[in-house]
Amino acid sequence: MRKAPLYSRSNRPAPQAPVSAGAASASVAASPDAHALIEPPPGLWARLGGRLARGATRRTGPLWALAGALLAVLALLATPGLRPGQRVITQDDIDKAVRASLEKEPLPSAAARAYEAIRPSVVRVIGLMDEKDSGEDNNEQRAMERQLGTGVVIIDNGTILTNLHVVSGAKKIRLRFANGHESDAQMIGAQPENDLAVLKASSLPDDLEAATMRSTADLRPGDEVIAVGHPFGIGPSVSAGVVSGLKREFRATDGERTLTNLIQFDAAANPGNSGGPLVTMDGHVVGIVTAILNPSEQRTFIGIGFAVPIESAAGAAGMPPF
Repeated sequence: MRKAPLYSRSNRPAPQAPVSAGAASASVAASPDAHALIEPPPGLWARLGGRLARGATRRTGPLWALAGALLAVLALLATPGLRPGQRVITQDDIDKAVRASLEKEPLPSAAARAYEAIRPSVVRVIGLMDEKDSGEDNNEQRAMERQLGTGVVIIDNGTILTNLHVVSGAKKIRLRFANGHESDAQMIGAQPENDLAVLKASSLPDDLEAATMRSTADLRPGDEVIAVGHPFGIGPSVSAGVVSGLKREFRATDGERTLTNLIQFDAAANPGNSGGPLVTMDGHVVGIVTAILNPSEQRTFIGIGFAVPIESAAGAAGMPPF
């Protein structure tokens, strides 16, 4: 059954007024559910005992009435907030408990969580220049005869986005999914003005997951992102950085075209990252990595990478998402 890709409009919650520790403590103390901070009123226990004794004397009904009263008192005694002399929990107590918990089991970084969210949808893409090449060996000379890149699954029927320059001119396209499953693929669409290609896998792994895509409308310089791909065929690899700028232009080294409206980022990217996802800290795809800027002939990363916004990328597949 075909499953459409998931879309998320934004990850920015509405701003909330800061709450001071003192105000928070007062609010908790005023809450009827804050049992741990409530001390019993003076004389509560004497009054309860007197009422129970008087009720037992007056009533001649079934013994269950007295038993019910005793159970009620026991329930009160079992409530932590109503025990006489219970110490009030302070903010310092809470802070110490949180610190102890974090020291014992540190939380994963935001980048690690983002990578775990996108990892099942990242695909290694190999453009084979020889129809007899299976793409299975890692011979260095053979690798020079291949176009290595990355792709991302956008529909779980095997529809994948990548860069056009990764598969352009290839005699055969080979995919390797996150779980190791391999498949041939066909190019079913292209958007040359944005260096994008749409692939369709011939066979699928079990439980293939499509990535969640998010609008770039509220993306800002300084927002944290990760780039995931197979640089120089190594991977999947993840690098972290920030959005450096928006609406950038990049002229391809062959001089044939200029890419526009690009996302500039500084997460490390190298040959092989092309076609991979640019991902926000919530694990949502906002762009497809397409180029790096390097004035030299080394083709290595110097801190400036570019990605096509996901709106354009999804449009290449004929399904504008937002």
